[in-house]
Amino acid sequence: MNIKTIAITLGDPAGIGPEIALKAIEALDKRLSAGEFRLLIVGDVATLQSTGKKLALAVPVVTNLKDLRDGPIVAILPTSPLREPIVIGTVSAESGRQAFEAVEIAVRHAQAGTVAAIVTAPLNKEALHLAGYNYAGHTEMLAGLTGVRDSVMMLAHDSFRVSHVSTHCALEDVPKKATAQRIRRVVDLTYETLLGLGIASPCIAIAALNPHAGEGGIFGRHDIDVTSVVVQDYQARNMNIEGPIPGDTVFVKLRAGHYDAVIAMYHDQGHIPVKLLGFSIDKLTGKWNALSGVNVTLGLPIIRTSVDHGTAFDIAGKGIAQASSLLEAIDYALKLARQPARETTL
Repeated sequence: MNIKTIAITLGDPAGIGPEIALKAIEALDKRLSAGEFRLLIVGDVATLQSTGKKLALAVPVVTNLKDLRDGPIVAILPTSPLREPIVIGTVSAESGRQAFEAVEIAVRHAQAGTVAAIVTAPLNKEALHLAGYNYAGHTEMLAGLTGVRDSVMMLAHDSFRVSHVSTHCALEDVPKKATAQRIRRVVDLTYETLLGLGIASPCIAIAALNPHAGEGGIFGRHDIDVTSVVVQDYQARNMNIEGPIPGDTVFVKLRAGHYDAVIAMYHDQGHIPVKLLGFSIDKLTGKWNALSGVNVTLGLPIIRTSVDHGTAFDIAGKGIAQASSLLEAIDYALKLARQPARETTL
């Protein structure tokens, strides 16, 4: 059996990344012991050890990377030593540096084939920028590290999958970014990923940019002049692509199983429905008590998935963070890693 090694980057060490990584290892113990896959944790060892001690969570033994395939089921690949102490729940340049370095190391090993996929714990964008890495987020960072010009963010909650034409930009800039070329790129990568997940004949809907898909041009012509033309081209090639579908109905249809994925035009259009489904709220306290959801970066020469939440500085170090999103991200990474390699559209 070909045992896959999955790398988990700890993200911002001042956040919940170290905690959920250790909790995920604990939850996966039986599967790891059975040799289903191996985990390589990339991050600061001291932070991981202090987290484990404080929360009474077992910490894997540090080992040489070369011994991983024939040795332990979980190993730690350390980043460079801390230059200054990490204060839990606090933004700092050092935590941003550590988060970047972990991803950089993991990418290098994924490109070399040492690991089959990368799963990232959350980082903090402000900390990243303080450290001098001016990326808008993980997606853009990974694109830069792998030399990809235009990757795509897909969020998933079970079979509810949403890819994005644009993400971290001002709303006023979305129409300029939602070109026919970009929409085709997002559709192509989403279609390819769905095939990789075992869906034989994917059905994809493209969400409208404007209310009511422009209402015949009354609310704008983008959906008529751009999106509709793209959809007609796909349909002429007998591909099951529909749209533009108004944003206030397309996600209901996705949840009902009419589509395998939806293409959202901008960040909030796609993020809000996924997070509404993925976050479980305690009605008595008003606090979220569980969450699930996966962020998958499409178009990279490596496989990368991530949790669909932030660093949660407000609960970091308290032992109450949930690892469900990280566990789901690991499962998604395994599904994609086990599929035969496909031709990319890059």
